[in-house]
Formats: sequence, C-alpha cells, structure tokens
Amino acid sequence: MNRIGLALVTTLIAIALLATPVQAQEDTEEENNVIIDVVLPLALAFIMFSLGVGLTTEDFSLVVSEPKAFGIGIANQMIVLPIIGFAIATIANLDGELAVGMMILSCCPGGVTSNILTKLAGGDTALSISYTAVVSVVSVVTLPLIVGFSMDHFMGEAAPDIDILQLGIVMFLLTTIPVLIGMAIRKYKPETADSMEITVNRVAAGLFVIIVIAAIVSEWGTLMDNIGSLGPAVVALNVIMLTVGYQSAKLLSLEEIQATTVSIESGIQNATVGITVGGLILAAPDGGLSTLSLPAGVYGVLMYLVIAPFIYWRINSTKA
Repeated sequence: MNRIGLALVTTLIAIALLATPVQAQEDTEEENNVIIDVVLPLALAFIMFSLGVGLTTEDFSLVVSEPKAFGIGIANQMIVLPIIGFAIATIANLDGELAVGMMILSCCPGGVTSNILTKLAGGDTALSISYTAVVSVVSVVTLPLIVGFSMDHFMGEAAPDIDILQLGIVMFLLTTIPVLIGMAIRKYKPETADSMEITVNRVAAGLFVIIVIAAIVSEWGTLMDNIGSLGPAVVALNVIMLTVGYQSAKLLSLEEIQATTVSIESGIQNATVGITVGGLILAAPDGGLSTLSLPAGVYGVLMYLVIAPFIYWRINSTKA
C-alpha cells in the first residue's frame, strides 16, 4: 500500500511538471509561478485520478447497451452546451477574456460532482459515470479546438498565441492519464482501490473547494467589476442546460431516471478543469490565477445554488 501510494504521488507530480503553461511566452524576468505551473495541475490530476478509482471498463458498456440515452446526453454536452455558452457570452457582452473563460467552462466534462449529484437526485448513476468517462476523454480534442476558435473570436489581436496540439497533450496528461491510472488500480488492485476511495474522494473535494476559492479571491477586483454580467451569465448557462437536458430526454421518450441524469450531465460542468485550463493558457501578470479561470470559479459556487432546487424537485417527484 505504501509503495503504491508513493508511486502514485511520484507519477502525478511528474504529470504536473510535464503539463507546463501553453501560452506563448516572451523573455521576461518573472519566474514561473509554482502554484499555477505545478500545484494547480497536480490538484486537477489528483481529482481526475479520484474519478478513475471509481471507474471500471464496464462503465463504458452503456455506450452500446443504451445508445439513445447516451447519445442524447453526449449531443447536449458536446454540441448544444458550447453553442449556448457562445450565445450567452455574446448576449451578455462579456469582456474578451471572460467570454473565452465561459467557452472553456462550456467545454468541460461533468466530473465526479455530476455523478454525486445524479445519485442524490435519484438518477441513473451508472449512466452518469459513463457520460463523465467518455466526455473526459473526448474533451481532450474538443476543448483545445473550441477554445482556440473562441480566443480568435472574442479577443482578436489581443489573444495570445497558443499551440492547440500542445494544449491537447496537456489536457491528455492532466485528465486522461490520471483517470487511466485510477482505473488500473481498480482493475488490478481492487482491495487497494476500495481502501483508498473514500479518502481520495474527500481529498479531491477539499482540493476542489480550495481551487474555486483561490480563483475567486485572486481575481476579486475583476469579479466585482463584472459581477453584474458574469453572475447572471453563469447562472443562465446552468439553468438553460439543466432545462435543455431534461426536456430533450423527455421529448425523446427516456424514462424519468434517465432524464434526470441527462439533465444533470448537461448542466453541471467540472469547474476545476475550467480553472486549470484557464491558468495554463494565460497566467495572470501578478502570478495569480488567470481571468480566463474566473467564470469557472464563479460557476463552481453558483452551480450548487441552482442545482439544489432541481434535486429537491426530483427527490419529491420520485417519492410521489
């Protein structure tokens, strides 16, 4: 157990060190910020590892066994969500970096949070996990492409040059590899996975809270200057996608339990991925977190206020 833990920590640190910022860097006298360059990527890698510890290869089987339910959720997450995010960022007239941050958030997978919320709401947890597992892998390709387009559109000449391929590689290192490591432990050392799962999930939850708070505090001035547009924009994204997810599932005759799952997976994104990617693309000049990370940070707080009534409604509907 100790050797496995040591090997795990060493591997995650190596992944974080490899995942260096992907923005074009000019020669400056500033030293790399350890928090942005190492701690934040390491925290994301650990959170994704915590997801992998709870996954098995069977969790991907629903892709085949329930193609309609799976297809609706994937279409919402991969196609509808970025379109809605783009529309909201445009209508709300968000500043360039905040608009790009909104698009980064719109490309993020659901993560462990959506799985937990699905279970609380009485949804199909297995289906939720399948969504998260597949979208976490696919977003390695889709997120860099959409973010690259968004930076050109919303920031224009002010957009930093980024290497789309490098960003995809970084996403792969920080999200897919840790998930695969967790799944490998679950497959080959199930007793070890069982013994560490509760602790790993608690640590991951603590890291999530710390990351969200840090994102908001480090950009507090920018948040206060834009709270009138950013707050409603983030809430609108959450509410619209929860509604689209549920109604699309009902329209295509899915059962209530599946509709609940599709709704949550469509409307709940992994804020940690958004915060980390924002920092990797464009670090703040003062060494804090990037303005690109702010929408995801605000979302990480407000999504719980939005989802709470929905979960309450689903619980009562299930009892009835």
